[in-house]
Amino acid sequence: MTTTSIPRPEHRRHVEAADADPHDRGVARGAQLRDGIPTAIDVYDRLFALGGIAPAHVREDAERALDTIGRFRPGARAEIEGIARGSGTEPWRIAALNARTEILARSAVVPPGECTTIVRRVVGDGDSAPRTFGVQTWDWHIELNALWHTLEARGGRHGFVGLTENGILGKIGVNSAGLALHFNILGHLRDGVGGIPMHVLAAIVLEEAGSVAEAVEIVRSAPLASSGSFALFDEADAVLLDLSPVGVFAVRPEHGTLVRTNHFLTPVPAAAEKTWLYQPDSGERHDFVRARLKRTQPPATPDDLAGCLVTVDGEPPVTCLPDLDRPLGQRWASLATVTLEPATRTARILDGTPADIGSRDWRILTAG
Repeated sequence: MTTTSIPRPEHRRHVEAADADPHDRGVARGAQLRDGIPTAIDVYDRLFALGGIAPAHVREDAERALDTIGRFRPGARAEIEGIARGSGTEPWRIAALNARTEILARSAVVPPGECTTIVRRVVGDGDSAPRTFGVQTWDWHIELNALWHTLEARGGRHGFVGLTENGILGKIGVNSAGLALHFNILGHLRDGVGGIPMHVLAAIVLEEAGSVAEAVEIVRSAPLASSGSFALFDEADAVLLDLSPVGVFAVRPEHGTLVRTNHFLTPVPAAAEKTWLYQPDSGERHDFVRARLKRTQPPATPDDLAGCLVTVDGEPPVTCLPDLDRPLGQRWASLATVTLEPATRTARILDGTPADIGSRDWRILTAG
């Protein structure tokens, strides 16, 4: 096995869009990504093909997803169509990027990546108010390393900042109301296309929800045909959601902490989990982080929390480096490390793994 550090772009792209009209906001995003979206499409076409998903099925799934998005939130569909227009791409192509998780659920050959998330709620002393903050690794295929960007989106009910991939509406971020969202993928036997894609739902939540309660209400109202996890937190509340085709289930903090890897934490969806996708890795990472948190001083800052995600050889790969001996579809890497803090409406994004903290600079974005 040959693991290696990850080559990074000299200048990570930052995209800004602030139009009140969703279509115009999409056009602005697409224009800024005009040279990068075709490459993203090419990589996902290769992953779809590797998974045995015919191009005709990809287009059918993408168009079905776009129709579902349009029924649930016409503005989200308009923004996707705007990205297509701004980038000179067919709308179904952008829809396929946004539904890439759901389309890849057809495949037993291309497993998903792996991410680790921690959210901490620290009770203040004396006059100090409680603080809630989170951190996660975003682990995905090394081939997508140059094809993600930081984002500042304004014009909707709430502005939000964070990161996402080329052409995809949203992923991880915090909004101007102080709602933060970390994102992990899960796997259920009934996963497929026909509901709101997880990435689109994340963007809708960040744009519309002013609190954890509002976010949960939006999620519960969405038609779901796939699985994922949203860690949702604001200054006063925090919850971890198991999202699945069989329902939405909540996990509350234990001793002020939420830990998420890539398996269900509630029994109903866990009964039909695609355990072969993530286990034993997900369980090992989850147990390792929980044990580390129990035996160390409770993290009191986002930096302290981010340090809990640093691992070395012989430990579960919370810090994930690619195995370059493996073929396309099996080279995982921690493409980014993200901390979110609702009180300051701040996302800090490291173009690196947790082990790169201190040697690389954070990009600091504020939602307002």
